[in-house]
Amino acid sequence: MGEYSTLGDVQGKRVLVRSDLNVPLDGSSISDDGRIRASVPTIRQLADAGARVVVMAHLGRPKGSPDPAYSLAPVAVRLGELLGTTVTFATDTVGSSARAAVDGLADGQVALLENVRFNAGETSKDEAERGAFADQLAALGDAFVSDGFGVVHRKQASVYDVAQRLPHAMGGLVAAEIDVLRRLTESPERPYVVVLGGSKVSDKLAVIDNLLGKADRLLIGGGMVFTFLKAQGHPVGKSLLEDDQVETCREYLRRATDSGVEILLPTDIVVAAEFSADAEPLVVAADEIPDDRIGLDIGPDSGAAFAEAIRGARTVFWNGPMGVFEFPAFAAGTRAVAEALTEVDGLSVVGGGDSAAAVRQLGFADDAFGHISTGGGASLEYLEGKTLPGIDVLNGG
Repeated sequence: MGEYSTLGDVQGKRVLVRSDLNVPLDGSSISDDGRIRASVPTIRQLADAGARVVVMAHLGRPKGSPDPAYSLAPVAVRLGELLGTTVTFATDTVGSSARAAVDGLADGQVALLENVRFNAGETSKDEAERGAFADQLAALGDAFVSDGFGVVHRKQASVYDVAQRLPHAMGGLVAAEIDVLRRLTESPERPYVVVLGGSKVSDKLAVIDNLLGKADRLLIGGGMVFTFLKAQGHPVGKSLLEDDQVETCREYLRRATDSGVEILLPTDIVVAAEFSADAEPLVVAADEIPDDRIGLDIGPDSGAAFAEAIRGARTVFWNGPMGVFEFPAFAAGTRAVAEALTEVDGLSVVGGGDSAAAVRQLGFADDAFGHISTGGGASLEYLEGKTLPGIDVLNGG
């Protein structure tokens, strides 16, 4: 039974499983089912062991009340297809439909509750309101398995408070994620290269802060690179810029020099006249971005240099695309990084979020990488050195 063997025999027990089924929807069709596929092994193991599995999950950010645009109904269908069985769908979270769905389960069957964020208690900062919702959820189960890694950094009812009310255990997915993150932080094989991209430096401040003492090289791409280039005194044209972080970036560059960590910045940038899929791409030197252009990707020389640094590493963590990968003309930098990660002789980790979406959109198979995280925010907070409430509570914290 893996990580939840501590629950003992689950035959006939109602086991609440918090999964991460927060997938991108295009209307009612799922455009990337990676998180659903990742949730299947734990659900299947519990069902095979005779548990009556009650899956809880969220989708998007509804405002604490039902919103059809964020219904998990399409997810229930896809989950059933992947499990090869019918998944009973409750049209509410803790109401009459949920109770009927759970009461109707036989051993080995699976139900999915509607989006837990349709109830304001799920995300409430008020402990009493959150606790009241957790009481209602806990009443539907005999035990709890935490398997939604993408939400373990959230102190929310279905993640944190339910674990305080029922016998609980860690699911296989969360256990695997934590194992990988420990390998990245406790004794990584060297050389250890971290690749950071995405739009904003401010999203990554704490992780850069922490990794300056741990990684051998930091490779910086994406929209955040322009604040670093500005910190070096270079013009960035119309590119994304966080003026209030320029001095912070300058300080990081100084600290990196002092601590012997190399921060590798692009030497060339792909720019365009406007942020548009059909804008004409132009490669310029990173220190010569024209005033009327916007940077949308790292250039080919930078892509090659980043790829070489990655291939020479024994441990690589990557979070955040190198450019606007959704536009084919500006996807080459992200593709070069992804390609190099598949060639690492050691541990290669794609850190969830946009990076995971990028590798799939660019046609890479999940198993080409050592590990694709299902939780970008949770991964980053762990690497920042923060404690994750959803993990802490399982360990008696």
